[in-house]
Amino acid sequence: MPHLNRRTALQGGLAAALAAIDARRAAGQSGFDWQRFKGAHIEVSFQKGPRADLLQKYETEFEALTGISVGSEQIPEQQHRQKFVIEMSSGHPGFDVANLAPHVQKRLLGKSKWLADLRPLMADPALTAPEFDFGDFSQAARDYAVQPDGRVDMIMQNLDYWVLYLNKDLLAARGVAPPETHDQMLAAARALNDPAKGIAGMVVRGVKNANTVAWTGMLLGYDLNAIDPDLTMHCNSPEAIAAATTYQSLLRDAAPVGISGYNWYECQASFLQGRAAMWMDASGFALPMEDPTRSKVVGKVAYSVFPAGPKARIAGLSADALGIPAMGKQPGPAWLYVQWACGKTMMARQLAGGFGAPPRTSAFEAVAANMPPNLSRPWLDCVMESAKGARPILPQIVAVQEFRDIYGVALTNMIGGADPAAELRRATEQFKPVLEKTEAA
Repeated sequence: MPHLNRRTALQGGLAAALAAIDARRAAGQSGFDWQRFKGAHIEVSFQKGPRADLLQKYETEFEALTGISVGSEQIPEQQHRQKFVIEMSSGHPGFDVANLAPHVQKRLLGKSKWLADLRPLMADPALTAPEFDFGDFSQAARDYAVQPDGRVDMIMQNLDYWVLYLNKDLLAARGVAPPETHDQMLAAARALNDPAKGIAGMVVRGVKNANTVAWTGMLLGYDLNAIDPDLTMHCNSPEAIAAATTYQSLLRDAAPVGISGYNWYECQASFLQGRAAMWMDASGFALPMEDPTRSKVVGKVAYSVFPAGPKARIAGLSADALGIPAMGKQPGPAWLYVQWACGKTMMARQLAGGFGAPPRTSAFEAVAANMPPNLSRPWLDCVMESAKGARPILPQIVAVQEFRDIYGVALTNMIGGADPAAELRRATEQFKPVLEKTEAA
C-alpha cells in the first residue's frame, strides 16, 4: 500500500492542490478552536482496510491539530460488524467513533437510533469548522448519510462503484470490443474464454453471500432494486430471473473451474495474474493494477462503467462511513475527529494515494488537475462517470445479512446448474417472513 506524504505528493504534482486545500482550511479556521477539547482521549474502531491504514498513518497530525490523543484498532470486516452490534446493543460501546458500512447497516442504524444525530453538531459554529462544507459531498453520499426521519447519523468516507475491469491485450487479441450492455458482456466473456490457455473470459464473485451483489448490481440495469424502500420485493420478478440467468451463464460458460469458491480476493488475484479477460467488482479494488510488484497487467487494464441492462446503465454503489455512538460520552472530540478524517485534505490524500474513491467533489477536482503517477486516469474517469448514475447495490433493509445469505445460496446453486426461476422462488419464500419480522420489530 503506497503512502502519500508531502514528498510523494510533490513528485506526483499534487502538492499544489493539497497546499491550496490547506490554505482554504487555514483561512476558514479563523475563529474556530480546534484545541477546545485539548487533553481528551478517544478510541476509534475501524474495519480493516486501506482507509484505516491511511487514517492511522496521519493520526499524529490530528493529535497535533487538536491536542486530542487517539487510540485505534482495525478488525476484519465481518468480525467488526459483529463487534459493533454487540457493543451498541450493550449500551456501553468501547469506542467513540466507529467505521460503518451503510450499504449493509443503514436501515439497522436508522431503526435502532444507535448513532448520534449529527445535525446539532453541524449547526454549531463552535463545534464545526467552516471548511467542513457538507455540500461538498456528492448527492449519493448525502443520501446515504440521511435517515428517512431526517437524521444525519454518519458521514461518508468512501464510495465504491460496481465497474468492469478489462484486460485490453486479451480483448484485442480476440478482436472483442469492450461491452456496453449485459448481452454484449456475456457474448464477450464466451468469446474470450480459453481454458486450454488458462484464460477465463470472466471472473466474478461466486461464493455464497458475497455473490449477491453481482446479481443485484445487474438487476439495477432493469431499473429495479431487489427490494424497494417501501419493501416491495422484486427478487422473483421476470427481471430478477433474467439478471440471475445472465449471472449463471457468465459463470458456467466463461469462468474458471471452482468459481463458486471465489470471493473478490480470488477474482482480483486471477485478474492481476493475467488469467482473466474481464472482472466485474467494486472500483476500490483497482489499487494493485498498476503496481509492477503485484500485477502482471500493468498498462493493460481498461476500466468501464458497468454495462447497461435493458432499461438503464446504473452503477451499483456501496459505501464506508464514520459515526458517533448516541450513548457516547465524548461527542465533541469524536466530531472533531470525524471532520478531520472526512475533511478535504484527507479526502484528497485518499484519492491520490489510491486508497479509494472519496465522496467529496473537491478531492476529484484537486487530483484530476494534478494526477499522481500511481493513479490511473482512466480509472479516475470511470469512477467520475459511474458516480453520475449510481444507486445502492443492496436493499436498504434490516436483514441485509440474511438477504445475502439466502439469495447467495440460490446463486451458488445456479452455478451448479440449478434453475434460476426455481431458486429465486424458493429463496423469496424463505426470505419474505424474515423481511416482515425484522422490519416490524
